[in-house]
Amino acid sequence: MVEAKICVSGDVKNNLDYLNQKSVQQVKLESDHEAGFTSMMSRSGVDPLSSISDKDIHSQTSGVSNKKKLSSTSKMHDFKKDHIQWTERIPECPVYCPTKEDFEDPLIFLQKIATEASKYGMCKIVSPLSASVPAGVVLMKEKAGFKFTTRVQPFRLAEWNHNDKITFFMSGRKYSFRDFEKMANKIFTNKYGSAACLPATYMEKEFWDEIASGKTESVEYASDVDGSAFSTSPNCELGKSKWNLKKISGLDRSLLRLLGTTIPGVTDPMLYIGMRFSMFAWHVEDHYLSSVNYHHCGAPKTWYGVPGDAAIEFERVVGEHVYGNDILSVDGEEGAFEVLSGKTTIFPPKILLEHGVPVCKTVQKPGEFIITFPRAYHAGFSHGFNCAEAVNFATNDWFPEGAIARKCYARLGRWPLLPYEELLCKESMHVGRSFETKDLGTVLAYTTSHRSTMVSFVELMRFQHRARWLLMKSKLCIGIAPHIYGTVFCSICKRDCYIAYLNCICLYHPVCLHHDLGSVALPCGDHFTLFIREDIQQMEAVAQNFEHQDIKLHHSEQLLERATDHVNLVETSMFEAGGTYVPYCEITFQPERSPSLEDELNSVRQLDLSGSKRCSKASISCCGSTAAYMVKHTQVNAGAGGQERVLVSEQCSDSADSDISRVKRCSSENMMKTSCAGASRPGEHQVCVHD
Repeated sequence: MVEAKICVSGDVKNNLDYLNQKSVQQVKLESDHEAGFTSMMSRSGVDPLSSISDKDIHSQTSGVSNKKKLSSTSKMHDFKKDHIQWTERIPECPVYCPTKEDFEDPLIFLQKIATEASKYGMCKIVSPLSASVPAGVVLMKEKAGFKFTTRVQPFRLAEWNHNDKITFFMSGRKYSFRDFEKMANKIFTNKYGSAACLPATYMEKEFWDEIASGKTESVEYASDVDGSAFSTSPNCELGKSKWNLKKISGLDRSLLRLLGTTIPGVTDPMLYIGMRFSMFAWHVEDHYLSSVNYHHCGAPKTWYGVPGDAAIEFERVVGEHVYGNDILSVDGEEGAFEVLSGKTTIFPPKILLEHGVPVCKTVQKPGEFIITFPRAYHAGFSHGFNCAEAVNFATNDWFPEGAIARKCYARLGRWPLLPYEELLCKESMHVGRSFETKDLGTVLAYTTSHRSTMVSFVELMRFQHRARWLLMKSKLCIGIAPHIYGTVFCSICKRDCYIAYLNCICLYHPVCLHHDLGSVALPCGDHFTLFIREDIQQMEAVAQNFEHQDIKLHHSEQLLERATDHVNLVETSMFEAGGTYVPYCEITFQPERSPSLEDELNSVRQLDLSGSKRCSKASISCCGSTAAYMVKHTQVNAGAGGQERVLVSEQCSDSADSDISRVKRCSSENMMKTSCAGASRPGEHQVCVHD
């Protein structure tokens, strides 16, 4: 028999006790120095948030100078436990009840409603199809032996100091689906005297009341559990439909169909099994993707959402009025984003209402989908035991937001989950091919999402072309070679590189074209080779075709300004001289010096070859477009013995035959087999994407 109270491990209990002690200490300090404020206490039974006047609230938020004087505790005082009426001022998000015909393809339906629904950040869809096989049956019978481990959530408003960063997702117990349901239902019954669902408005006020008063010590939540509760039975109407979340990423209009690998939670759904007041903190989806969440069974969930257009303002308010000065480890606009991405921040939407940030809410019941749109922050909590499932998705109109996320990740030096540049290029080439036999006006009348793809692709190709032009003017490149990998990652900022990148002599330090080579210092020297895709001319031709079509793209001058807005190369003095740039012009390769093959081989021999792959570059001297002078090469993939990787020109002299005879003996079949496996070496991180 599962006990009604939550059992936690000794480590978890110790952490919770430690937080109690810290809170008590904070209370004593503040009582001496801040008369009039009742201190926060997370487990002592004392109200952690005091009631203060509107005048006090205004004085706390009136300026930056006042903000800096506030402690992390006092920033949360403007939420008053005894005034929950603000919950009634939050508007509802849109609700859609499609017919079975409208419901046939989820991505087509979602694109039809996106213009309206995205203004709220999220929407609710009532499914016209039902699951004939309950989620409990799927998880207990179709998935025999299914178990999961919960996470323990300290049930309190965070004081938001460094201690809070490590306490939100402590490991809990391991359960079967039925055992967790029994535990959660017994706790609910003991609290309310009945297992029946209570009104959503009552549960919402109860949630914020309890989270402020500290009556509940902690709750458990099974989040990010691998698996799906959609039945595989051919008789399950919902399970065999395209709204089965296991099928979303593979649909025709899904950009994630281009991925050659699965990413749990992104391409493959995950389960979320909760109890009374299990919460999901304020967060935005990885890479600003959209998400779809289906409620399988159990008690409702309350959701709060902020539209993507208000994301910057949301982060500003959180940084100024929620977090303490010591919690933001990154300066600038990414500071709050970096902490929010930890998914541990829970605070009442009242703070957003008071500072003009648009926020909406909804109550999700079994059989209903919640859709969140790109860059939309959202949070919420469960009313009781329930089981839901979620997955990410992206359509063509995601690319502008994806570009912003990519830039943000690069500033933080964070590894991307998705190869943005590769997805954009492959989808754009697909769109370009589809327009060859169709009337463009007809296609664009059918969907406007292609326009987002075209504009994003033109901006990318203009940036890439101008960056290469400036690079050639700098004369810092000693050669050009084909980029044979799918995607590599910049060793400096972790950006994904699909079209082109620079690399050093040892091939271990790829650098994207966003960096100033004059200030890049690598341990193996400053001899850079530009690696560029062999189909670059075809991609540029498609980009030019997009610009020539009547698709209401920006003027060329505006595109050029946007394409070079964040190019560090443009901002360096080394590129000020050297002619006038013309978009898509022919680029002439004029290296400052052209080292001989013998010099390069000698350089390689002097390197430490213990267990590493190395690179030797042949003499390259040619001109024309960047695609015209690519070096034909042979590649050797390093084995366990630490063999060199050598790139050699077919124009190399006979005197070097003895040095490269081993390379010549390598078969083209082996080269193809090793190209993908070795792709991880330039950036030590690889996502393979296939057509």
